[in-house]
Amino acid sequence: MIRAALFDLDGTLADTALDLGNALNALLAEHGLPAQPESATRPIASHGARGLIRLGFGIDGDHPDFPALRARYLDLYDAHFEHNPILFDGVPELIASLAERGIPWGIVTNKPERFTHRLLPLLPFPHAPAVVVSGDTAGAPKPDPRPMLYACEVLDIPPEHCLYLGDAERDIEAGRKVGMKTLIANWGYIAESDRPGDWGADGAIDHPLELLAHL
Repeated sequence: MIRAALFDLDGTLADTALDLGNALNALLAEHGLPAQPESATRPIASHGARGLIRLGFGIDGDHPDFPALRARYLDLYDAHFEHNPILFDGVPELIASLAERGIPWGIVTNKPERFTHRLLPLLPFPHAPAVVVSGDTAGAPKPDPRPMLYACEVLDIPPEHCLYLGDAERDIEAGRKVGMKTLIANWGYIAESDRPGDWGADGAIDHPLELLAHL
């Protein structure tokens, strides 16, 4: 029986792709490189700084320039992230329905805590989350299982009685590692190169309210 619902944030509950892309383009401009259109940044926004820097600069986390670029990207995102965030259609109604059923909900995101706790008050959730776990809360981000276990500990609900909804492979991997029921948010930031059918989720939904059928 599902006793709690947990969610990824970017690309699952909140549409933050425009701000994430704007921060990348500010970084590219500093290096004299062309801006990336939203059509390119949106599908990989859930991959965070690593994915966006890979898109803009063609390098990955093992490149010697990556740490400095990531640090500067986060500083620039700090100046952009409050501009355009919105909740996806159906999310407020879903949260309200969970509250009516007495099911606590929470957020497990890889977004650094410095942003998470400033962003959440800007989003019109009808009820506050019972737990918020950021990428640097539990010692390691998803797909490491520690953020998921931390959320369960705060809720005092075993993982097998929790449902996790996300739009990235690491979301599903982290949930599966601890025995949660996992669902893919098909409206999220899923690139053409992603293969969600291979992620091993228990299901996928096209609208937030469809989650209610999986409780």
